[in-house]
Amino acid sequence: MNNLFTSLKYFAVITAELTVLFIGISAIVALILMYIPRDRLRQWLSRRGIFGNFLAGIVGALTPFCACSTIPMTLGFLNAGAPFGPVMTFVIASPLLNPIIIGMVAVLMGLKACLIYFAVTFAGAICFGIVLEKAGGGRYVKNVRVKGGCCDSGELEIPAAFPDKLKSAFASAWTDFRGVLIYLLVGVGIGAVIYGYIPQEWIVTAAGPGNPLAIPIAAVIGVPLYIRAESAIPIGLALAEKGMSMGAVIALIIGGAGMAIPEMTMLAGIFKKRLVASFVFVVFTTAVIGGYAFNMIL
Repeated sequence: MNNLFTSLKYFAVITAELTVLFIGISAIVALILMYIPRDRLRQWLSRRGIFGNFLAGIVGALTPFCACSTIPMTLGFLNAGAPFGPVMTFVIASPLLNPIIIGMVAVLMGLKACLIYFAVTFAGAICFGIVLEKAGGGRYVKNVRVKGGCCDSGELEIPAAFPDKLKSAFASAWTDFRGVLIYLLVGVGIGAVIYGYIPQEWIVTAAGPGNPLAIPIAAVIGVPLYIRAESAIPIGLALAEKGMSMGAVIALIIGGAGMAIPEMTMLAGIFKKRLVASFVFVVFTTAVIGGYAFNMIL
C-alpha cells in the first residue's frame, strides 16, 4: 500500500507540473513565433557556412513541431534551394532542442543540467550539419515532395492586438497539449511504477555512476522505448531519483528524442538508407558524449 500511495502521489504531482510547464512554454513559444515571419525563418536557413548552421540550430530550437510537420518543412527548405548542411542542423535540432524538453530539464533537473544539455545538443546539431554537407550527404536525399503535414496549419492569420495574440497562443498550446497528452501520461505512469516499485539498488547497480557502460546502453534503450519526447522526461526523472546517473538519464533522453521510431520512419521516406544511418549514428554519438559530459561536470 505504501508503494501504491508513493506511485500515485508521484503520478499526480509530476502530471500537474508537466501540464503547467507544457502549456506555459508552448504558449510563450507560439507568442514569440507570431513576431517572427515564416519567411524570416526560411532566410535564416538559406545562409551558407557555419553561421548558417548556427541560425538553423536556433530555428530548430524555436519550432516545437512534431515529425509530421518537420519533415515537410525539411523538404520545403531543400526544394527551395536552402543549403543542405543548415537544413540537416535544423532536422536534428528540432526534436532535441524542443522548448518543451529544454523547459522540463531546467525545472525538473536544474539550470546547470539544462545549460549542459543545450550546449551539447546544439553543438552536435551544428557539427552534424557541417560534416554531412562536407561528406556530400545531399546526394542521398530522395526525389520526393510532401505537401503539408498532419500538424501543419500553414500560414495562419495572426491577430493584431496583443490580448488576441495571447489568447491565440494559449489556444494553440492547448491544442498541442491535447495531442501529446496520452504520451505524457504513459511516460508519467511508467515513471510512477519505477519510482514506487523498482528497488533502488537494482538501478544503482545497473545504471549508477559506477557503471561506465550505463551511458551507451541507455542511449540504445532510448530508441525503442520512447515514441514521443514528452514521455522521456518523467521516466528519466524517476530513474534519476532511484540512483541512475545523470549522464545515463541524459543519454536516454537524447537517444529517445532524437531517434524516436516515428521520426526515423518518416526520415526514411525522404532520405536514403545511408543518410538515415548517418543520422542515427550522430544522434547516438551526441547522446553518449552528452552523458559522459554530464557525469564529469555534475
